[in-house]
Amino acid sequence: MIGMASEVIGQDPRTQGVVILQLTWSAGDHMVVRNGIKTADDLRGKTILLQKGGPHVGMLDDILRVARISWDDVKIVWTKDLTGSPDSPSEIFKKDEKADACFAISPDMASLCGGLDKTGTGADGTVKGARVLVSTAHLSHSIADVYVCRKDFYDANKELVTKFVAGYLKGCEELLDLQKKYQAKDPAASEQYTRLLTMAQNIYSKQVLPTLDDADGLVSDANFVLHPGNKAFFTDSTNQTSFTAFNEQAMQLATSRGYATRRFDLLPSGLDYQSSAFRGYLSKIDSVRAEFDEAGLAGKIRSMNEGELSDGTILSFSIHFGQNEATFSEQKYASDFAHVVEAASKFGNAAVAVRGHADPSNLIYQFTAAGKKKGLIGQVGNVFTLRGKPFDMTNTAQMFKEIESGAFDNGGEVNLKTLVRGLQDLSQRRSETVRDTIVRYARAKGWQLDSKQITPIGMGAREPAVAMPANEEEAQKNRRVEFRLIKIPAEFRKKADFNF
Repeated sequence: MIGMASEVIGQDPRTQGVVILQLTWSAGDHMVVRNGIKTADDLRGKTILLQKGGPHVGMLDDILRVARISWDDVKIVWTKDLTGSPDSPSEIFKKDEKADACFAISPDMASLCGGLDKTGTGADGTVKGARVLVSTAHLSHSIADVYVCRKDFYDANKELVTKFVAGYLKGCEELLDLQKKYQAKDPAASEQYTRLLTMAQNIYSKQVLPTLDDADGLVSDANFVLHPGNKAFFTDSTNQTSFTAFNEQAMQLATSRGYATRRFDLLPSGLDYQSSAFRGYLSKIDSVRAEFDEAGLAGKIRSMNEGELSDGTILSFSIHFGQNEATFSEQKYASDFAHVVEAASKFGNAAVAVRGHADPSNLIYQFTAAGKKKGLIGQVGNVFTLRGKPFDMTNTAQMFKEIESGAFDNGGEVNLKTLVRGLQDLSQRRSETVRDTIVRYARAKGWQLDSKQITPIGMGAREPAVAMPANEEEAQKNRRVEFRLIKIPAEFRKKADFNF
């Protein structure tokens, strides 16, 4: 949002924006879609309700960029307000069935679909079939809440600004400690925290925050970055979601979408986070970054059935490779690797599944030959039968079921079960190779990437893009590595003091 105003404030050197503090990462903003939109790839051609100049403009930009969709590929209906009026995205979404998606803050999201992981039933005011496609609970590095002051004030009052930032961070430390004790039912802390929640109710009104739980939700709908997060945001050159990256993205968005005719960069704080003003005053200084539970995450993804995987997939895309291709060069795949790293960085609370796939052509040929030899498969022209009944050779699931049953054993030149295991192993090796290559690529570029966030999975030939390829071009569509960005439960991310 401050990027969209950058030309207005930047034309006068005195009012140029200095970003002095990152407050939080948003965890309470959501894109709600109607039934039929399964992943972000389905947004092409859809109508999206969005507040003009609001916080969700940048969030949509992130979603479109990661899904490789342009702004021209969607239809935007701009609204005046964010919430609380008939001219807000959530209220229009309830009334206009032609709107395919809208952006909403948590209370409005809950009124549309019942909750983050729920689907609207049409009861209690919800919209039937509505669900959250993307949330900053998963797209956790999209909305960076920041504090900006004008440059002339900053230059004249740097010591005061430093104290203000340190005081704010200290207040956040105390607030989060109180919340933790409140949740643990500590009496003294609960009384103090309750007073703060009541104050929030008085400020916003009980119409906006009817209960103390609603007030507590304001705290929970953001990830407080504290001192380590500010240090990472402003000074860590390996951080893909740093101030430098956000400034660049904000300027591109502002100039490309017509919010600014000229580029006026925002300025970083330049504060010394190693100074005694911070290190001698704050308590949460050297806390570690939250990491993924690699074993638990891999087990969860592998155990997800087809329905769970489809419902949990935010977006997917694939890269294809030649028949004997065993390595994946940076020269050929650099843009794909960079795309994966960006997606993993922005979706800091989602997993990246690297699903390797193999071509089933030889398996189908051997399965058919073995079946004919054992009298299980018949063929007249292009029509096949299995045990005398019509059989669709594109039914890959049934083919694997037959092979696993043992009915086709010893019927052909090769052992079908061995061939299936070979394709499984091949696809697993390829998915692991791609994962390792992406990690090396990120490190070579000096980019931060948690390799535990990426899980390689060999799918063998069980999910071909073309079930019965007729030529090499179709066969190559099956030889692919598919990247899926998947929503995961919070327990698969190892807890730190806080998430930044």
